[in-house]
Amino acid sequence: MKLSFPEGRRFTRSKQLFEAAKKVIPSGVNSTARSTFSGWEPYPLFVDYGDGPYIFDVDGNQYVDYLLGLGPMLFGHRPKAITDAVVKFIQKRGTIFALPTKEESELAKKIIAAVPSVERVHLCNTGTEAVLYALRIARAYTGRPKIIRFEGMYHGFSDAIYWSKHPPLDLAGPDTQPVPVPQGPGLPPGLENSIIVLPWNDCEILEKVLKAHGNEIAAVITEPVMLNTGCILPKPGYLQKMRELTKELDIVLIFDEVITGFRLSLSGAQGVYGVDPDLTVFAKGLGGGFPVAALGGKYELMRLVDQGIVSMAGTYCANGIAVAAANAALDLLMQPGAYDNLFQISTMLQEGLQRIFDQKGLHAQVVGIGPVFQVWFSTHPIENYRDAVRYTNTHTFRIWWEEMLVRGVLFHPGPFENLFISFAHSLTEIDKTLEAAESAVDAVIKRMHIQD
Repeated sequence: MKLSFPEGRRFTRSKQLFEAAKKVIPSGVNSTARSTFSGWEPYPLFVDYGDGPYIFDVDGNQYVDYLLGLGPMLFGHRPKAITDAVVKFIQKRGTIFALPTKEESELAKKIIAAVPSVERVHLCNTGTEAVLYALRIARAYTGRPKIIRFEGMYHGFSDAIYWSKHPPLDLAGPDTQPVPVPQGPGLPPGLENSIIVLPWNDCEILEKVLKAHGNEIAAVITEPVMLNTGCILPKPGYLQKMRELTKELDIVLIFDEVITGFRLSLSGAQGVYGVDPDLTVFAKGLGGGFPVAALGGKYELMRLVDQGIVSMAGTYCANGIAVAAANAALDLLMQPGAYDNLFQISTMLQEGLQRIFDQKGLHAQVVGIGPVFQVWFSTHPIENYRDAVRYTNTHTFRIWWEEMLVRGVLFHPGPFENLFISFAHSLTEIDKTLEAAESAVDAVIKRMHIQD
């Protein structure tokens, strides 16, 4: 589908840079989420710089940024306190030593103080890496081979878990008994035997499978809020039931809080929903835009690392840049009332968008929790991955994205991603966004009628 940029918006330089990049970089970008086949058609925008809640592209266009690096920019672009902490550490101390520093323990103490379920914590580089270790610890601790994961979630790209993220429904089996589908070619055959895929948000199916196969299952891994298929909230009591069942059967419960951790509250989604997992993965909300991740959990599981039974290694783990950034980020997040304004403006934006859709008669559901949300163009409630595939009007979403983009509001063009709000956003940006939405929705309706 071609972008319909009106007069006054020019993307010539982005197009030129993309054509040049394709000659040296496969697909022209360094992550699938930035590619044309993920929605950035006919080419992705190339960024010049970011400043607080704004991004500026190489063609001189300014945007209120709700992409936020797909989540890491919790404080907006170039937050001064975090940037200064990183620069100071590099200038005065260095970057990588292959030996520990005292700042690592200081960071671990802050994470443990913030998240009640975490008694020990180990730093990693990425969420993918932290998930890999979480699964390994769970299997080592229980002596069991299988992992339950949920259709439509993403837990990184390691071979053992890169299954059934967004599978074609004609390959994915019955609704109540999904089958593992590899995310793509190159995954070794046989790994699917270690995975049980379930639909999310269904207590009855979860209980049935756990009780039938509990003696084979090492862990259940889940996002506490499904945020890799848009934004899908857990049904009331679902996470609590999951915790009850896994505890009863001595199965490790792993929360993937790569997106929700430190974003929904200081203690993440588990603090919001009152559920204590056994292991938790953190990443995007931890470093204020710098690459850092962590795996934390109960001492009885994490002690396997103490004893050397499970090796957690990595040359770049706990490098000075990552530790300095995370320490500075947590210092900001631990200030009393830190989240109050963030949640207030997030609510204003989501309610304002819903009001505009309703007033103009465009069927849409704004679904979110705190500073993360998505717009579902659907009249059907979206409760799991298959609902999203079957009932979301992706064509309308694309038109909505185009019309918001040309009005200076940026987010991902795919409905299975999210809009993020940062501490740098203010009422000014919310007002700009809602003003843009007023005319954008009119344009969406007009274009839909023309195409009909």
